[in-house]
Amino acid sequence: MQSRTKGQVEAEISEAIIRFEKEYMGRGPLETKSFVIGDMVLVRLKGVLTQAEYQLAASSENARGRELIKQVRIELLERGRPLLEAVIFDITRQQVKSLHTDISTATGERIILFSLEGPVEYRIAP
Repeated sequence: MQSRTKGQVEAEISEAIIRFEKEYMGRGPLETKSFVIGDMVLVRLKGVLTQAEYQLAASSENARGRELIKQVRIELLERGRPLLEAVIFDITRQQVKSLHTDISTATGERIILFSLEGPVEYRIAP
């Protein structure tokens, strides 16, 4: 599994997360970047909110709207968690120990952090 560089592993993870967002959530992010840090994978997605979600977050009852968006997005991700964990395992060959996520209703940015059973192996680029 060490035939890939760190950058290649990170790119594979980003592509897989984009596919998940499009196929499972119904809409892909505008930009995705993944970072392998020892036994963790950090994924940063930009532009994940729909226009309707931006409107809800900006409404007069924006605190309630923001909370609703966060609750729905977290619930959807939790239901798709087995798919995400399988994708991360296929790429990293490490089981996911835990998954943490949050979304900003102001910027439309989502962060997903995967904690893995062990470090991700890759080869050092020349």
